[in-house]
Amino acid sequence: MGCFAGRFGRVEPRRVAAEFVTGLLADLEVKTCWQLAEQAGHARPDAMQRLLYRAVWDADAVRDDLRQLIADRFGGPDAVLVVDETGDLKKGRHSVGVQRQYSGTAGRIENSQVGVFLGYAGSDGHTLIDRRVYLPASWTDDRDRCQAAGVPDEIGFATKPELAADMITTALDAGVPAGWAAADEAYGNNAVFRAGLRGHGLGYVLAVSCSHLIPLDGGKTRVRADRVAAELPDSAWQRRSAGAGSKGPRFYDWAWLHDVCTDADPDDGGRHSLLIRRNTTTGELAFYRCWTPRPASLAQLVRVAGIRWTVEESFQAAKSQVGLDQHQVRRWDSWHRFTTLALAALAVLAICAADAAHHDPTNTGLIKLTVNEVPRLINACIIRPINDLTHRLRWSRFRRRHQARARQSHYTRRLNLEFQP
Repeated sequence: MGCFAGRFGRVEPRRVAAEFVTGLLADLEVKTCWQLAEQAGHARPDAMQRLLYRAVWDADAVRDDLRQLIADRFGGPDAVLVVDETGDLKKGRHSVGVQRQYSGTAGRIENSQVGVFLGYAGSDGHTLIDRRVYLPASWTDDRDRCQAAGVPDEIGFATKPELAADMITTALDAGVPAGWAAADEAYGNNAVFRAGLRGHGLGYVLAVSCSHLIPLDGGKTRVRADRVAAELPDSAWQRRSAGAGSKGPRFYDWAWLHDVCTDADPDDGGRHSLLIRRNTTTGELAFYRCWTPRPASLAQLVRVAGIRWTVEESFQAAKSQVGLDQHQVRRWDSWHRFTTLALAALAVLAICAADAAHHDPTNTGLIKLTVNEVPRLINACIIRPINDLTHRLRWSRFRRRHQARARQSHYTRRLNLEFQP
């Protein structure tokens, strides 16, 4: 909280924000305003809800402070900016951005809400540093619906690559040190997104689909990526590790074709190439468009390709440890506020894990302290659960009373609809 406490003009929301982040770190099965308020010892959830809905504070300013904290702790010239999206399954249609759309979380088309996130990976650790809620065209074309959800009038439709590019530009303009960008096929296949990275002088290793057309011979010929791979001799492949995984080094076979992707401005001064990864067991292939402003080695490109998976690890930790997907909010401001505070809680875990590894690098017989283990230690050593029986019973009565009122309202509404003439 120290890095952004000054963003709250009054002591009351500042204190509630600290309790909110503490609650996200607590060992709670569900992390909505009700559960966070009960954990904090509040009699009602009003203060937590007010923090997300009506309190005066700027979530983007808090994001800026948090991003700077992460850059100061993990930053370096070889750091990697990683973009990806994640979806949360939702019921109804009123929560901002919700519609039937593809959700990677479910692996199919579902009623869901999608957020695009920017991850930051340095030599000591990684976490998420920015967020954008994705508004489908069905939302931006319906301004009444947007107004009901609190979407600012100036917000129009933007594709996911456009949201990702905006976050990268904002981070670089703020002085976040980075030398590389990484992303999956949804972003790597987008020529405008790639051009934007080159405009920033940011090297990239971006996954592309097997059907992606690779320009050869100065752009005169375009060949599918999988066809290029099929014509490679055995001598073109080298076995290298893409970094350490949970079961040790992640070895793949790699082929690197220099200066084949020259469909961009020939005067951009960079070096275009195609990187191909082959699974050593299944033979499955993955393809990457690469660009570097200066000469780079195969080892550097393989490292960046492997780092892309850190954003998946961050999503898993954010959802399982700090409740990133457990918000029950509908409005634009509330989504950004909850998500920003969740990123703050995630940053606590990432920094604690990195600091522990730094201060005890030679702890034999133990693996490094993980982001998943840190919350257990925080709960055991710092967070003191509320043991007052009166407080627990008060919250039980509050929940039951609220649920009875909600049920009565639901029954009344159904009866009115059924007996309308």
